[in-house]
Amino acid sequence: MLPKFLIADNSQESPDLIYVVHTESPRCIIQCDVEDFYSNQKIHWIDEEPLSLDDVEALLEEAEDFFERELENQEELFDEEEDE
Repeated sequence: MLPKFLIADNSQESPDLIYVVHTESPRCIIQCDVEDFYSNQKIHWIDEEPLSLDDVEALLEEAEDFFERELENQEELFDEEEDE
């Protein structure tokens, strides 16, 4: 079973952008700035875009929470490696 969200990048072509992939319906790829989730944001829909703006906003909030938690976790792992 896939995780609900994944982080992807294309640092060779777009070093300032990162992508959050939503793997459940409605599937989409959220393009955003590495430093700010809502900067340079664009949603690439794989499935049909939901009709409800509330559904889209809820999905974006959930994706942002995931993204922030993942960045914090990566920082903690990096700090632990430096301490060793």
